[in-house]
Amino acid sequence: MANGFGSFYVGNSGLRNSQNALNTTANNLANVNTTGYVREQVRFSDLGYLTRNNPTSGTNIQQSGLGVTVSDVAHVRDIFLDKSYRQENGRQAFYSKMYDTTSYVEDILQEMNGVEFKESVSSFWKAFQEYAKDPSNSTNQNLVLQKAELFLSRSNTVYHDLQSYQSNINIQIKQQVDRVNEIGDRIYTLNNEILKVEAGGVETAMTLRDERDTLIDELSGYVKIEANEDSTGVMNIKVEGQAFVQDNRCNHIGLTKEDGTGFYTPYWPHITTDQTYMPLFSDVALPSTLAQKVGSTQTTDISTSLNNDIGSIKALLVARGSEYGTFDYMSDAKYPQVEDCVVMETEAEISYLFREVMTAMNDIFCPNTTYTANDGTVYKVLDTENCSVGADGKLPPQELYVREGYPRYTEQTIDGKTFYVYNEETDANNSSWYRLGNVSVNDELLSEVTKLPSFTQDGKVNYNIGNQITNAWSNKGLYINPNDTSWCNFEGYYDKIVSRLGTSGSVYSSSTDTLTATVSSIDNQRNQIIGVSSDEELTNMIKFQSAYNAASRYITVISEMTELIVTGLK
Repeated sequence: MANGFGSFYVGNSGLRNSQNALNTTANNLANVNTTGYVREQVRFSDLGYLTRNNPTSGTNIQQSGLGVTVSDVAHVRDIFLDKSYRQENGRQAFYSKMYDTTSYVEDILQEMNGVEFKESVSSFWKAFQEYAKDPSNSTNQNLVLQKAELFLSRSNTVYHDLQSYQSNINIQIKQQVDRVNEIGDRIYTLNNEILKVEAGGVETAMTLRDERDTLIDELSGYVKIEANEDSTGVMNIKVEGQAFVQDNRCNHIGLTKEDGTGFYTPYWPHITTDQTYMPLFSDVALPSTLAQKVGSTQTTDISTSLNNDIGSIKALLVARGSEYGTFDYMSDAKYPQVEDCVVMETEAEISYLFREVMTAMNDIFCPNTTYTANDGTVYKVLDTENCSVGADGKLPPQELYVREGYPRYTEQTIDGKTFYVYNEETDANNSSWYRLGNVSVNDELLSEVTKLPSFTQDGKVNYNIGNQITNAWSNKGLYINPNDTSWCNFEGYYDKIVSRLGTSGSVYSSSTDTLTATVSSIDNQRNQIIGVSSDEELTNMIKFQSAYNAASRYITVISEMTELIVTGLK
């Protein structure tokens, strides 16, 4: 113990530091329910010692203490738990968003418009069954045209519902990217404020650090991050492997907006040039125009083994897809661009089903063959020997579905003979394609139903056309994707779409539940370290209050001893 009036100094340090500890404990209790608050822990140490002698060999050192001090108010976190939490939080956000989008698409297909679409396929087939009994009957012909219009209308409705959902997802992508940039700016600002507070090495910026850590936790749900704090207290953050928050700036994520679809694609403006385009994600399919800049179609390739199934923004991009899905994406070559893209893939499947039904019926009413001209040129032409005609007997016969402003045939004279040359579908002319949004039921048939090709060219009723239609509907020639080994007919195809979505939804749901439990478990472990326990803090408060009382009693005793000594000197 210090001598003389130094003892008062020892007691004073006890009072002062016990009061500081009480204040810290009270602050913890006040923030017991504050989100992101990290418990503050007071750490005491000896203030110092006075050496009373110069010890030599064989003698003990004589020291008197100067009291106690608060060496640190610890802001305790476990960086390993933080890293684990943020990674699993991002993964949970990815699968949760994939499950949400899959469930919504399931609702589109299984509720009002979806049920009506399935019914339209069945009723179309029933209409053809009636038509096959007597193709010349105008009532049967009218029924076919009505159901053809209904099938087209409901196909368009489902397709447009999916497009609307893509637009909704697109808005979410923009909102989340904007939020990520806001978080980045705020973390950069907090870095500077923390640096100012802690520059003197005296104070720790507790509240600012709590806010920063909470923002980093939120950021981890949007994108894959790496967060590392340097020796000065600045938090450097990488997003998808690229510098996002640095000591001197925050590199914003930009958005490229596609013409036509309006789809947003996140990219890095600070490393994008006229020659190179740097998308935020290197493993998500890009729109065709951006793919040309990158020099690759960049197909979607997401899995836990690659450690890239992280973040809700990536999930939204994957679910939305890069384009509007069309039938051609179901080919072996293009399918990888839509695989796992929930909305775009479903659009492609609906478009594919409609096109297969449409082209099958058109090819029955207006069959084609090839003709090789004398000069070796091969033409695709109307098979005039086997085609049916309407009641008017005219060639070429009327097709059921027509392309807007693009007739099926052009009459040409080849080698001195008249042919009806098929106008091919071509990338050079979007109107040339038989696809949703580009076709309608033939107005010629709607105005005069007897023009539906139901007769042979010698005027007899062509009952064989009914057999051809029956074979087309019963033929199991469709697959849900190039990996599908179970082929189906027209009616079974829709059920396979719903089944695929159900299987995917089940996988995403299971992953979401598992990861939610994992995130909760890790967060509980973190809270055991950073969280405030009311029972523990009340225990500390009693302890520090007792220490305060003891220091106060100590000062009283020293005061009485000093008074006795001074009084005794009189």
